[in-house]
Amino acid sequence: MELNFYEASKFDISRERKYNTSMPTRHYHNGYEIFYLVSGDISYFIEDQSYQVVGGALLIINMNEIHKLVNSSKESFERITLLFQEEFLEDMFPYNDSFHVLSSFASGKHFMPLNGQEQSFIEKLFDKMIAEYNKQPPGYEYYLKTLLFELLIFIYRKSSTLPAVDHTGGNPIHKKIFDIVDYLNQNYHETQTIQGISSKFFISPSYFCKTFRENTGFTFTEYLNNVRIKEARRLLTGSTLKIADIAERVGFESMTHFGRIFKDITSLSPLKYRQTYKAELD
Repeated sequence: MELNFYEASKFDISRERKYNTSMPTRHYHNGYEIFYLVSGDISYFIEDQSYQVVGGALLIINMNEIHKLVNSSKESFERITLLFQEEFLEDMFPYNDSFHVLSSFASGKHFMPLNGQEQSFIEKLFDKMIAEYNKQPPGYEYYLKTLLFELLIFIYRKSSTLPAVDHTGGNPIHKKIFDIVDYLNQNYHETQTIQGISSKFFISPSYFCKTFRENTGFTFTEYLNNVRIKEARRLLTGSTLKIADIAERVGFESMTHFGRIFKDITSLSPLKYRQTYKAELD
């Protein structure tokens, strides 16, 4: 089986919507990688483990770990990839026996599902990094280091809350659940219920709820709301649609419900979010 080595950049970050990965073969590199799936659903292989990743999840990959992304659904997905070498942060590390910010990468805990507020926090960090990296204003490298260190602290703390790694193998997702995830990614704007999904995919509601959470890290409602709010955020900053029209377009039947869920996930009202982030993009 083909295996390639790539020399890692000192620091590199990119955000892209894709159908195919630019690195289709199994590969490894001499840098640390942080992969965040903004939207969509993909398979990811790291060493001898497989992960079925849905939007809102983070993957961390240690130096020289063999990995590969597979997009079996052939639908588009949006991802953020950050790659860096330790030397980029060497002047910021507090070296001591009790704490090393990169130790999470050696824990074997590659997969980190994030709740809505965590996703919003992470995406804001990534957005700042991408803006600094692309525009390179005065002092950008120092700010990049600060932002990256904040992200690594978050990962370190998040990793410590995750269960111990199961070394009996990977975590193959229930195929039917992955089909449901793909369906929700394409049809989030329609009315979706546990009963409706269970009937459509011939699975009992109780087993569906249990298996969905085990395989994705989210409840059905959490996942559906996150998909809808991601699209709402995109429309708020990338269009001139009225907020009520956006709420309806992404599947919310009332403005009140939309506003409450939006604020729960982003900590801002839809209007405040548009004012804040549209101004930054402009």
